[in-house]
Amino acid sequence: MPSLLKPLAPPVAAPGVRVSLQELLALRGEARRLDLAPRGKVLATRSGGHLSPFRGRGMEFDEARIYQPGDDPRNMDWRVTARAGRPHVKLFREERERPLWLLVDQGPAMRFGTRVAFKSVVAAQAAALLAWAAVDRGDRVGGLIFDEQGRFEQKPAARTHGLLPLLQALAMGPGPVRPVGSGTPAMSAGIGPGGAGRPRGLRDLSAAAELLVPLALPGSLIVVLSDFAGLTAARAGWLARLGRASEVVLIPIRDPLEELAPPPGRYPVTDGRRRGLLDTGSGTRRQAWQDRFQAHRAMLEDLARHHRAHLLWLSTAEPVGPALALGLHPRRAGGGR
Repeated sequence: MPSLLKPLAPPVAAPGVRVSLQELLALRGEARRLDLAPRGKVLATRSGGHLSPFRGRGMEFDEARIYQPGDDPRNMDWRVTARAGRPHVKLFREERERPLWLLVDQGPAMRFGTRVAFKSVVAAQAAALLAWAAVDRGDRVGGLIFDEQGRFEQKPAARTHGLLPLLQALAMGPGPVRPVGSGTPAMSAGIGPGGAGRPRGLRDLSAAAELLVPLALPGSLIVVLSDFAGLTAARAGWLARLGRASEVVLIPIRDPLEELAPPPGRYPVTDGRRRGLLDTGSGTRRQAWQDRFQAHRAMLEDLARHHRAHLLWLSTAEPVGPALALGLHPRRAGGGR
């Protein structure tokens, strides 16, 4: 109701509105309850704790060394041998981790909540729990975190090299521009030569997911945390491309007020900058409110089913850790569908 909107003083920070780095670091113990084992066909390129239909060494090249009696001649490194003038063989090391990509929506629609926390805080907490669980499992962790002002991109890195920058980005938001994959936080937006200029944000989830498609290697575990506001089936082609060679988990975050309209009345509302009144006196309006959310839920269920993605709902009214642990339980392969 634009005519009723008036300027609003800047809001005072309160618990559940922002999340601190200390809070995210403290979630490590709770993350041990999470199970990140594959729940379906996973096209993994690495061996170890994750089943893969691929056959082969399950190894990654580590280095070349001088040939010693007894070495397998099939491992000869002919390029190094020719360059050095002495026979060399390739050494391989086994890699047991599965890359985890966290696509985390922190846009304007996520900065909303009527219960314990904003949806943006729930997404940050869930992402941190998943990241800790992956690190403890030996997996590499990377992420793409975005809002309307900037974005963080980091390719999966081992141990805390990938985790700590990710947690900092979740807690601090947009930061300095750095190259993707450098091992440091990267708030990148395709800006001008030399990295000069201001980081550019992303308008919605589909735009962010399209950026992730070429970054995610086959065999990755990709977790998308968002309220999926504004997503339509026509703009979900990225889900098919991500799901071709990776396991995808969609985690929609909802607020009780989105599911069920409040009792008839006139309620003050704000977007953090303006305020107005919400009139729910009409039964038709309240029913349309509920129908809109049910249509949104049905669309996400159809997309997940069609693209063989897992669907796990979280709520701003429930503790994140227990809900995430229950949804990821191996006996519930659908993860809360």
